[in-house]
Amino acid sequence: MLHLLVADGNDRAGRERHLTVCARTSAETYAGILTTLAPEARCHLVAPADPEAVLPRALSDCDALVLTGSTLHVEEGGPAVTRQCELVRAALTAGIPVFGSCWGVQVAATIAGGRAARNPRGPEYGLARGISRTETGIGHPLLDGRPSAWDAPAIHDDAVIEPPPGSRVLAGNDRLDVQAIEIRLGDGVFWGTQYHPELDLDEVAAMLRLSAEGVVEAGLCGDEAALHAYADALRDLHRDPEGRADLAWRLGVTAEVLVPDRRRREIANFLDRLVRPRAGGRR
Repeated sequence: MLHLLVADGNDRAGRERHLTVCARTSAETYAGILTTLAPEARCHLVAPADPEAVLPRALSDCDALVLTGSTLHVEEGGPAVTRQCELVRAALTAGIPVFGSCWGVQVAATIAGGRAARNPRGPEYGLARGISRTETGIGHPLLDGRPSAWDAPAIHDDAVIEPPPGSRVLAGNDRLDVQAIEIRLGDGVFWGTQYHPELDLDEVAAMLRLSAEGVVEAGLCGDEAALHAYADALRDLHRDPEGRADLAWRLGVTAEVLVPDRRRREIANFLDRLVRPRAGGRR
């Protein structure tokens, strides 16, 4: 059995706000996907932003750590940020593989000496378009199975602006140079994406509703009514991906986003290439 520690990047207020539009917390979403991809896994959930958080299983007994997205900002610091940085640092120092999307990438880059901040090229809301491998990313196992260019769910204002020394930037697009990255710290390896391979389109729609003001402010929608109409279309496409080819065409959503196994490639690759081999060696 694999034991996977899933850390929710949100503080209590962020989790509560998330639950106003989603049926699950970010950590619960990840746990569901991880156990689908690895039926032999048991997920242990923790909210390290909370001061009273206690690990449900000793870190040394875990085969991997996964860190979700968050509404927090690394650059602002504070105890809720520091506690998560310390957890990721401890895992990597102990040689435990770590995967993170969005916030997770920003935390890992920060503790390794990089910088995460508001992206000067602007936010990505809904989908990150035209992602492609860097020269370093060609042949990297994190991106196995991806085509030459792909789209992916994305919701972020912040991003990794300066990659840490020695890291390997694996993919980017015209909005952001660091869409996928490998970071090594101590004996541990971090793989992560700024985009969200874990999000279904209904969850993307829900998170867009939470971000409506920011989407309009960024000039991506004329008003909140237009944003909600776009979110409705994403939700409806999620509910009937085969029957709503009209929505897929209108929204420009391809199979790399629509088909769960294709959308979640990076998570599956993390489990297959890092977690299972290490766990087998330990057993």
